[in-house]
Amino acid sequence: MNIPANLPIRYDRSSEKFEVNGAYLKIREQLKNAVEGKSLDETIQYLVSRVKGKYLFTKRLKTVCISIGMMNNAIDRGDAEKMVKISEALQLKGFELIADAVARHEGVKAVLIAGPSSSGKTTFSKKLCMALEQKGMSAKCLSFDDYYVDRELTPRDETGDYDFEHIDAINVPLFRQHFSQLLKGEEIELPRYDFAKGKSTQSGNYIKLANHTILIMEGIHALNPILTGGIPEENIFRIYISGLTVAKNDDGTYYGTTDNRLIRRMVRDAQFRNTTASETLARWPSVRRGEEKWITPFQQNADVNFCTAFQYELAVLKQKALPILENVREDDPYYEEAERLKWVMNRFHDIPLDLLPSHSLLREFMGGSAFEY
Repeated sequence: MNIPANLPIRYDRSSEKFEVNGAYLKIREQLKNAVEGKSLDETIQYLVSRVKGKYLFTKRLKTVCISIGMMNNAIDRGDAEKMVKISEALQLKGFELIADAVARHEGVKAVLIAGPSSSGKTTFSKKLCMALEQKGMSAKCLSFDDYYVDRELTPRDETGDYDFEHIDAINVPLFRQHFSQLLKGEEIELPRYDFAKGKSTQSGNYIKLANHTILIMEGIHALNPILTGGIPEENIFRIYISGLTVAKNDDGTYYGTTDNRLIRRMVRDAQFRNTTASETLARWPSVRRGEEKWITPFQQNADVNFCTAFQYELAVLKQKALPILENVREDDPYYEEAERLKWVMNRFHDIPLDLLPSHSLLREFMGGSAFEY
């Protein structure tokens, strides 16, 4: 990796099942001829037209691998805006294909979306709602976050800290009751979880699903069968998402597949939850253990696997992440990890933040989103 000798090498490889498109460079050369002379809009239209649903309906996340040198060359020659626009258009096509699949399955009443931390589940659910509505369907988005048990009832991990990734951190009986009632067309009062106080309260928010309304629920445990026992399989459509990147140096060495999710989380939590970089780094090992135990094992239950990562996203995230990491002092136990992340991000040349559209999934972490959270 050619990492400086004083920095620790840590390859944080997720156990998620994924498939790298090794033929990407060959395809790139083929496309180069196909889009010769076309405007950017025409190029995007051509590329989007070639996306097929079969790439989503697999048991593995589909991703590509681009060397950082190749990425930087594209940025340096002024193609950053082109990369962003093409990537956003291709992701939008993915939502359209999923909405088509849901519409074709007449028995589907609920879409459940799971994925590890900072995969973009909230924005993903909102964008899927919009895609379904464009197909003439109505959709209602809910989050598992409001079904957390009171803080003192939360299980603890082997270190004695609260284990928020544990399935028993969710009020499973209440969720199953509400889920069943909603699918039967009954009205329920949603709970509301006060994260500051660590208490579940009544929200005063009553909902009832109208005919032909799709319930969309997102959360880390959405694919765990414990939550959906007794619900007919034909009523549920399952999606697994993850912000998994496969980036490598020009010498062929790879970076960890979870670095960008960690950086997404760090940037988001610093801005919206007043959390320091050191606090995020301290929590991350527990988060990763929870993912490996409670989330990734259920990836195989998904009807669709969807990669929410953009290959170039560290070139954007670094602009907010680096100043946050600069506040980690040398005497901090997470200083070396902070230095490693800074070194990784500095491999990427900058992409201006204002190139990201307000509807981009990355805005969930960077701020400036058109969506409310």
